[in-house]
Formats: sequence, structure tokens, C-alpha cells
Amino acid sequence: MNNDTIFALSSAPGKSGVAVIRISGENLNDLAHHIFPSTCPTKPWRSGMEGGTAKRWGGFSRHAYFTNLRDEAGDLIDQCIAIYFDAPRSFTGEDVIEIYSHGSPAVINKIFEFLCKNGARIAERGEFSRRAFYNNKLDLTDIDGLVALLDAQTDNQRKNALRSLTGHDSAIYSAWRDSMIEISAYSAAILDYSDDELPADINKKILKKTEKLLKEINDALSQSRATRAIQNGFNVVLVGKTNVGKSSIFNRLVGSNRAIVSDIAGTTRDVVSAQIDLDGYLVNLSDTAGIRKSRNKVEKIGIERTHAEIENSDLILYVYDELPAEIKSDGITIINKADKIKTHKNKKVIYTSAKSGYGFDKLLDAIKQKMHELMDGGEQRLIVNERTRELLQDTANELTKATKIHNANYDIFSEHVRRAGDNIGKILGVITTNEIADMTFSRLCLGK
Repeated sequence: MNNDTIFALSSAPGKSGVAVIRISGENLNDLAHHIFPSTCPTKPWRSGMEGGTAKRWGGFSRHAYFTNLRDEAGDLIDQCIAIYFDAPRSFTGEDVIEIYSHGSPAVINKIFEFLCKNGARIAERGEFSRRAFYNNKLDLTDIDGLVALLDAQTDNQRKNALRSLTGHDSAIYSAWRDSMIEISAYSAAILDYSDDELPADINKKILKKTEKLLKEINDALSQSRATRAIQNGFNVVLVGKTNVGKSSIFNRLVGSNRAIVSDIAGTTRDVVSAQIDLDGYLVNLSDTAGIRKSRNKVEKIGIERTHAEIENSDLILYVYDELPAEIKSDGITIINKADKIKTHKNKKVIYTSAKSGYGFDKLLDAIKQKMHELMDGGEQRLIVNERTRELLQDTANELTKATKIHNANYDIFSEHVRRAGDNIGKILGVITTNEIADMTFSRLCLGK
């Protein structure tokens, strides 16, 4: 990690009432001299105090000050509010200054120019969080939670992300890793100490602990589909033959004419997607190309993408315009164009009319029921993303090997448990590689 003073726009880009510009560095005393008002009663460069950062700034830190920010020539840039956060009591663990200016592009660009002339540079993506990580303010699971919070579109996503950001996931992973270190140490000690020097039945106890850890980790992996659905959305795909009304149902559910509706078979050639909020959960709804044999190259590609959507779906809506010979059990069967059907007696299907809206309340209730079956309680679980899923799977594999070798060779048993602990350490960032860190921080925006 370099020692440059960095800055970035932490608020959304574009025109706004207020813009937030964040600055971080090892010592921002000189820069603060140019930013904060000369009338500040506890200004550090006037106090003559020496020593650490906290002593230099005294009561000046963490207070908001109104200031006329001026350039080197003394010309007014903008009237701002500025706050100083002294190290290590800041997001990055370094000295941090936040400037709250008017949010026009001209003002922001002028402040950026001012900061560059005073020795700062624009931050890279995720660089503020990277510094927080290296200064032990956040671990990688906290960063995962921060990424999820910034991406949150629904209330349940917000709640789930906040649990991770505020240490819920970190506490679980840390407890797992501590247990693995203890198990590994005791299993190694069995080789070096006599039975009377070790706790009674130590071999049975460490096996029981290992099996308990393995179960908890396998549970987390099995529940990862639910947490994935909460964070990325519950994937619902409309599937059926051409011209059965999939696009009309899609438009009715979304509430707008997103998909083209036509009497011509095969109108939908690609996947059309939209996001809706149901009961606080994000739902990714996809209208797909009708499945049929086709010689048209474009339509063939659309049908291939339909199969890919089915593979990635959490719920399939099978759409027909008449009762099928077989009703599939892995989704919801919809008989559309119900206004043209004389009887609606089959209780295993939902009859709808996209034209009139008939049956859509029942359809939405059925989708919500399936969604809640998968996702309810997911807010209490670990956030398992692609990075952590792979490491958790490796951890489970190592613990499985350890349980199989138990009592046969404690040296190898200890090594498997140690490797499992190292994988959890990589999840936390206690044991890390540049590749893991780069992948994690690159998901963040500028200013974070």
C-alpha cells in the first residue's frame, strides 16, 4: 500500500444539491491549512502542539466547519462544510477530510484541481476500503457486506448486507477458524504428549468438533442459494411454446410494455428481463423465446438462451394456452387466454388472461409463496458470494478428509484441519493473496 494522499467523489456523479469529496492520507495537516477556516479556534497549526495526530488536532477533529474554500490565488472556489477525522478514528484508519460542496460539475472539477495542486491524487476503485482493510478497520467479509449494501435495491437486501458489514459474518468465520486452530493444535499434541498429559478422550472430542464444523459449513453452502437470491434477486423465467402469451404475462407482471406482443409466432427472439419488488425481495423476471424447432439462426440463438435461463432460474413459469398432458412439478403451470377456455377446474394450474388481468392476483400469490419458501430466513445466514463459496467448499473438502483419516494418522489429520483454517483465513483476509484482495476491492466504486 502506498502513502499517497488520495481523494474521490463519494456521492453520486452528476448535478446534485450537495457533493461529498473524501480525502485520505497519512498526514493531512498541511492540506487542512488550506481547507479549514482561519477563524477555527483550535486550528492545529496555530496551537503549536506536537506529537501524534490526535494531539495535533485536539478538539478540532470530527466537528463540521463552514469554510470559504479558496485556490492558491485567493479566489473563492465554493462555500463548503468540511470535517476532519483524525487517525485512527476514521473509515480508512488514516487522517480523513470530507468536503461537502455544492454539487455542480464545475465546482467538483475545481475542487479536484485544487486538491491535485496540493499533492493529492484521484483514488482508484475501492482504494479507501483497501486502506481500511490494511489498517485493520475492516476484514474482507466486512468489505463483502459493504459491496452488497451499495448494491442493495430492496429492504431485505439492505438488512442482509448490514448484518455482514457490521460483523455478523466475520464473527462466525472467526469462531470457525479459532476452532480449527484449536483442533489442529490438539491433534498435533496427541503425537507429542502422553495420554495422562492431555484432556480425557481428546481424540473423541476433536472428532466431534470437526464433524460439527463440517456440518455448519455444509449447511452454509446448502443455504447459499437463498442468500444468493436475496442479494442478486429471485430468478423467475417464463417458458413455453411460441404465441401462448408469455410476453403478455410478462408485461402484465412488470406493469409496462417491455416485451413485444404479436400474433406472429416467434416474435421474442432474445431474453427480455425486468426487475420487480415483491414483499421486499428483488425478483428478476425473464421473458424467453418460445421453444420450438426453427431454422432461423437468430431464433435458434434465442432458444439456446432460453435453456440457459432455465438452468439459472429459481422458479419456472410454464405457460400454455390449453391444458397440457403432463403438469410439471418443478414450477408453476399457467393456462393463459383463460377467457377462451370453457372450464377452469384443474386445481394444479393457474388460469389467467393477460388481456383482462383475470387470475393475476392468484399468480402473484403463487410466485410469492415459492419465493418465501426459498428465501425466508436468508437474512440470518452468511453472505456466500463466488469468492467465499469456493473457499468454503475447499474448507468442507479438507474437513471431510480429516474425519476420514481420524485415529489413523493424527499428523495428516492436523494438516487437513490446518488447511481448512487457512481457507477461512482467506475468507476473512487474515491469510490473503493479491488476487483475492484485487477481486474484492475492484467491485467497489470510487470514493469507497
